[in-house]
Amino acid sequence: MKNLTIRRTIRQYSNKEVSQELLNRLMTDASRTQTMGNLQLYSVVVTRSEEMKQKLAPAHFNQPMVIQAPVVLTICADFNRTSTWARCRKAEPGYDNFLSFINAATDALLYTQTLCNLMDEEGLGYCYLGTTVYMPQQIIDILELPRLVMPIATLTVGWPAEEPPLSDRLPLESFIHEETYHDYTAKDIDTYYIYKEQLDENRRFCEINQKETLAQIFTDIRYTKKDNETMSSGLLEALKHQGFLD
Repeated sequence: MKNLTIRRTIRQYSNKEVSQELLNRLMTDASRTQTMGNLQLYSVVVTRSEEMKQKLAPAHFNQPMVIQAPVVLTICADFNRTSTWARCRKAEPGYDNFLSFINAATDALLYTQTLCNLMDEEGLGYCYLGTTVYMPQQIIDILELPRLVMPIATLTVGWPAEEPPLSDRLPLESFIHEETYHDYTAKDIDTYYIYKEQLDENRRFCEINQKETLAQIFTDIRYTKKDNETMSSGLLEALKHQGFLD
């Protein structure tokens, strides 16, 4: 497998086609990933047409790669297929609840990560869009997702036309807890975050945005309490609409 330590997020793609044959092979191989009860509680909507990419772009804050990428994959938590199978086989499904959503969402994310690993091996580039759960109802409507199907992750996929720098990562000791969880002291935080905070690009972020610390960039600009609460409400409403919540 390609060394994960050199994995990059790719937002610029060449005009080279991503063949259906290659994509189907990778998506088939990815289905060997772990799954709850061997039910494969996910579905993937493949978007290639310019018209559909244009429709999806606003749901992802009009990030350019949604339109530029040859392929956009929307990976969904799907209990619709399993429920339909049950009813067709004289069984009564009971998967219209939050636990079932969590199980299906976990399956969908496991599948997404395995697919990413396989695309790395082929030299494909991709960008994971966390915006999928920000305004899910838009995606639900555009992709005509039925009840008990919920968008979880989106990947823009293509052959790389850039080699961006590697993004930083926290050290192992910052997230590994032996036997029990050990809470963080101020000294721990200083030790674990000093490298990230002293990177030139992060120092520039603070200067440009007139913030004293990098943490303020995240709390005051990128992921604000107000935005989090607003998008949480939208997510809960979408879960109700799709039948996972009362």
